[in-house]
Amino acid sequence: MTQVNPYLIFNGNCEAAFLFYQSVFGGEFPYMGRFKDMPADDNCPPVSEDEANRIMHVSLPIGNTVLMGSDSTSQSGDAIIGTNISVSINTDSRAEADRIFNGLSAGGNAFMPMTSTFWGAYFGMFTDKFGINWMVNFDENPQP
Repeated sequence: MTQVNPYLIFNGNCEAAFLFYQSVFGGEFPYMGRFKDMPADDNCPPVSEDEANRIMHVSLPIGNTVLMGSDSTSQSGDAIIGTNISVSINTDSRAEADRIFNGLSAGGNAFMPMTSTFWGAYFGMFTDKFGINWMVNFDENPQP
């Protein structure tokens, strides 16, 4: 079953925001990673020392939804508050991920094609032809 979750982008205050959300909703963070934790990759240059402690990804389960977020970097550009949200789709297979990515990105801007990632997912990002930001993810190595 495909799962749809909100993904929020911040300009350096993601950790503070998610600690606040956790104080309201409760729960635990299954993952909170920083940009400094990313392995070196030719396709993704390292972030500056000032941005190394920014949040690369965090998730907070709330009921049947997972609120997810990250900070922007100088490479990605500042998030524009009010449009700093993406719809994150988690699929059950690579084929389903490709189908959804190809269908929704048609006529839009697929700025990160579907690819295998260092965190064990098959992942891509795009803006659809209506200006909505999307992320498609298939966990190739799901956590128990």
